[in-house]
Amino acid sequence: MAEQSKSDLIVIGAGPGGYPAAFLAADMGMQVTLIDPEPNPGGVCLFRGCIPTKTLLHFSNLIHETRESADRGLSFGSPEIDLEKMRDWKNRVIGQLTEGMGRLCKQRGIEYIRGTARFRDSEHLVIQREAGENEIRSFRKAVIATGSRPASIPSLPDSPRIMNSARALELEHIPESLLVVGGGYIGLEMGSIYAALGSKVTVVEMMPSILPGADSDLVRLLSMSLRKSFESIRVNTRVEAAKELQGGIEVILSSGSQTDNMEFEQVLVTVGRIPNSEGLGLENTKIAADERGFILVDPMRKTAEPHIYAIGDVVGGAMLAHKATAEGRRAAENIMGKGEPFEPAAVPAVLFTDPEVTWTGMTENEARQKGISVQVGKFMWAASGRAASLGRSDGLTKIIGDAKTETVLGVGIVGPGAGELIGEASLAVEHRMKVSDIANTIHPHPTLSETIMEAAEAFYGLCTHQMRPRK
Repeated sequence: MAEQSKSDLIVIGAGPGGYPAAFLAADMGMQVTLIDPEPNPGGVCLFRGCIPTKTLLHFSNLIHETRESADRGLSFGSPEIDLEKMRDWKNRVIGQLTEGMGRLCKQRGIEYIRGTARFRDSEHLVIQREAGENEIRSFRKAVIATGSRPASIPSLPDSPRIMNSARALELEHIPESLLVVGGGYIGLEMGSIYAALGSKVTVVEMMPSILPGADSDLVRLLSMSLRKSFESIRVNTRVEAAKELQGGIEVILSSGSQTDNMEFEQVLVTVGRIPNSEGLGLENTKIAADERGFILVDPMRKTAEPHIYAIGDVVGGAMLAHKATAEGRRAAENIMGKGEPFEPAAVPAVLFTDPEVTWTGMTENEARQKGISVQVGKFMWAASGRAASLGRSDGLTKIIGDAKTETVLGVGIVGPGAGELIGEASLAVEHRMKVSDIANTIHPHPTLSETIMEAAEAFYGLCTHQMRPRK
């Protein structure tokens, strides 16, 4: 084992929480060591998550547009799918971004160690380098940003026909039929990719609705679109068991008292993620985790060891890259003495299907459950000039406001490109703006961003492009 050395700050994990924390700390003058198994910073999001998924979703959207354009006078032949070229393009995108991250890391003077780390005690880490050499490193401050991994279903057999999201992104093969277990972000996005590439996709979700947590009016429009692409969507449905056959997987599905045996060529399991808190040597410190493995932190993101912080998926909450990034930057600021809690009012969520679904702040359902006097302004995209020009009037923008104070509590949008619109809404929620602040802000015409302004006008019953509500 190598001789002991010391770091000012060690960040364990170089994903979308870890590398922003390391970069900001270095920018503020700290000597930083960043540890991760990958050759460059980026984490699951960049290597096996957000970026490759959105790259492939772009292909699926292009395929969808070519099919829809015939009704508007522009016809294409059937698309020819070249999986090898698609994989190559996806990998080039990943390579370009990860190599850029490596250069940013080096330019800041950050020591990047490819490997893993575990706590020997509250002041020392045992670092296992990728080359196989161990070393002990002492530190003044540390940030745990080890992220999460896909959850599995114990009752399912160990079979090459059963994939998790990381393997599905490899596009090894496009199955004739695919069962997607889980109707959340990952399941619906991956299902959309495989459906566009030719698979007959069935989605099962154990909850009463796909995309649990989103408002029902947004989900309704999404479901109407997805049912055109998917073979079926089954809610209130569980996977009870499965067995491998010669040509596929036989799955037993249950919904109430009804049980169905169905056969699929492959199964994709997307039933959530679990924190990467095992193997960190937390037992050698005072750091505690809950029964699910999420590390416990205070609002400053400090663990029970006040000089050790934890951020991102490993602490739970919204398991989203941008939340981890904001959390990582706040932790770095607090390490430097700022001392402000991480308590955002708005953490936007985006589902990159077609149409996209996004929301920020409180949902309407959440606000009502909290007993807030709620008033909602809705604008249907059928009245949007820009949506009409795109042939995409299947959208909705809604603003949830406090009926008494007119404060913007939340915003929800469904429609193509919705994720590009939610930033304005997050700003309004985070800074407790009034609905009138949005309604009175001039938005460019014709754009989809106008739908946020129109929804704000609808909040007051004064929307220009909607029928006047009856008194």
